[in-house]
Amino acid sequence: MSTSTVIEQIREAAAYIRKEIGADPQIGLILGSGLGVLADLIEHPTVVPYSSIPHFPVSTVEGHAGELVAGQIQGKQVLIMKGRFHAYEGYGVETVSFPVRVMKELGVATLIVTNAAGGINTSYNVGDLMVISDHLNMTFRNPLIGPNDNALGVRFPDMSEAYSRRLRTLAHDVAAKMDFSLQEGVYVGLLGPNYETPAEIRMFRTLGADAVGMSTVPEVIVARHAGIEVLGFSCISNMAAGILDQPLSHAEVMETTERVKPKFLKLVLGIIEAL
Repeated sequence: MSTSTVIEQIREAAAYIRKEIGADPQIGLILGSGLGVLADLIEHPTVVPYSSIPHFPVSTVEGHAGELVAGQIQGKQVLIMKGRFHAYEGYGVETVSFPVRVMKELGVATLIVTNAAGGINTSYNVGDLMVISDHLNMTFRNPLIGPNDNALGVRFPDMSEAYSRRLRTLAHDVAAKMDFSLQEGVYVGLLGPNYETPAEIRMFRTLGADAVGMSTVPEVIVARHAGIEVLGFSCISNMAAGILDQPLSHAEVMETTERVKPKFLKLVLGIIEAL
């Protein structure tokens, strides 16, 4: 697809959303498995189903609602993706990250991304929240491959600070004021949908990864290409394969995120207020 066609699609999707929500969001949020409850805290919410937005894909995973929710949180205009897209659903990484392009077109300058992840770092506990300091792209796919349009971003974007140091410091400060601490570490993104083997987890630990998941990386690459500042969180929803010598399940992921919700909500609300 030509870059001019992609830009037209971005503008059409943004124009439709703007007409529906009637405001320009400052902060975008992409919420992972079981974490969509944050959208319930929006004041005077406007809900826009993905299926009604031109050129938007549709989420097919349990725990991902498949709608945009816009409104105010702590006096800030926000746009929340309640449910995201994954390459394992059959989407290309360009499609997975398309909503980030639309957010940029709508005026979003700060993006908060969350995911449920497996803990690789053996000092982590199930239920920990990890600030993402960096990532390993082990999907070996990149949404920027192909012709580049400088209207969207530079040909060779810098990724030396994919996750904003300023926002990471802010997250730790907010958590400290609430009397809890955050982990901080490297997220490794894989294609999925199967969970990893114990041998793969040992390899990722050797490579310096602290948590593993099947999302986030394409959206962050596109956000940085677009000049959006990014803050990322992983909810450690289970320990990765081989660590506890027990099978992994999506039910465990959903159960843990349900338990962590109060702490997660409090943290994100505090961060939005401080932005």
